[in-house]
Amino acid sequence: MPSPARSERRAQLLVLLLLCAATLALGLVNKYRCTGPEFDESGRSTPNYSERNYLDACYSDIQFLWLGRDVDQHTFPYVHGDLVDGALVGGSLEYPVLTGVAVWAGAFFADTDAQFLLFSALLLIPFGLVTAWLLGRLSGWRALVWAVGPPLVLYAFHNWDLLAVTCAVGAFFVLHQGRGSLERRAGLAAVLLGAGFAAKVYPALFVVPLALYVFTEGGRDVRGAVRVMLISAATAVAANLPFALVGFDGWWASFEFQGQRAVDATTNSIWYWGVRPLFSDDEAFQSFADLASPVLVLGSLALACWLGWRRYRSEGAFPLLPVCAAALCGFLLLHKVHSPQYTLWLLPMFALVRVRWGWVLAYFAADLAMGIGVFRWYGVLGQGGGAIYDGFASQAVVIGVWGRAALLVGLFVAFSAAAAVPYRAATGRLTTTASGAPSSTPPEGSSSPALRTRSDDGR
Repeated sequence: MPSPARSERRAQLLVLLLLCAATLALGLVNKYRCTGPEFDESGRSTPNYSERNYLDACYSDIQFLWLGRDVDQHTFPYVHGDLVDGALVGGSLEYPVLTGVAVWAGAFFADTDAQFLLFSALLLIPFGLVTAWLLGRLSGWRALVWAVGPPLVLYAFHNWDLLAVTCAVGAFFVLHQGRGSLERRAGLAAVLLGAGFAAKVYPALFVVPLALYVFTEGGRDVRGAVRVMLISAATAVAANLPFALVGFDGWWASFEFQGQRAVDATTNSIWYWGVRPLFSDDEAFQSFADLASPVLVLGSLALACWLGWRRYRSEGAFPLLPVCAAALCGFLLLHKVHSPQYTLWLLPMFALVRVRWGWVLAYFAADLAMGIGVFRWYGVLGQGGGAIYDGFASQAVVIGVWGRAALLVGLFVAFSAAAAVPYRAATGRLTTTASGAPSSTPPEGSSSPALRTRSDDGR
């Protein structure tokens, strides 16, 4: 007979899953407002598809990409593709290969953009629910930030980011709650991060912190640290290699397209809104951003790891989750593209790392300004609605861009100083001491050394 604690835990997870399912349903209803009621010969929703998408703030990349990438022709991605005059043709997509396969699978039975959105949503829903379950196991009720968070309504079916989010959260789960040796758990986590790279790239940020964690937990285990990096790289190569061999031009086109992407009004980044006005020549600005952005992203990753190393030297454990959260903030701030749905990447970190709820609520507010304002702004501009900075929608975008940027700077500091959220291990017991600091002797079958960090809230 299950213990009361285990029964309570199961009930908690069930509630989280039901709430997450309801939130995902709201997200689908929100995006589905832009479909139909009629369709033209290509399967595109009519009437006034473009105007409704932007002015009604129900745009999704999924519905949009029904046309223009041979998705409607059910072309298997990459194999026959190419990049011609900056345009992806023949089934090439701007996404990594696992996302490309998900795009193809969602369109397989579809004849219209509405069906493509629906089938893609049905494909993505399990990933959203699995993420809720994993976060519930790791962080208890704090996982509500995922299950009922406004970003899940806005972005769950905006793009295919749920695939990569589940990979990243799954890596943290198997590392902290998986069974077996550290070598085995870290190896599985590395596989998931490599798969995440093949879905949306950003989980690769966490490989270096994972290697440092293994190095420190294994008693300066150089072999173990190198091993997880090689496993992650091998997983990414294994996912990409078949496409590169069968259709190199189509596969490489996705990387080339992203490399050539200009920093413009659609990138929603500080580069466009803050750095671009400093240059009189657009070509010089683009060249500068193409170089400076990746250099600064890598620099922010190095800074997050260095701050984590300092904590390891003073506290005796490498704070993996806080370092990963801080590194992600650096990426979101400094990458030349900051699409609205990237908030889904950050959302699990609010559950896994103990920062004050004020940070979370403030970020949600800035994100709402961006997530709604930016598409209404595109709609106004598309209708010739005046100067680029005129109107409420453009001001909402400015608030969203700079609000998120300021919060990401603050969150980088807050995450770097914060503790990982205590969690219940498989036995149902809390792996914390009476003071709230994670225990150094976790229950059998769990792994909490990475959570042995100070218990004060990050600020």
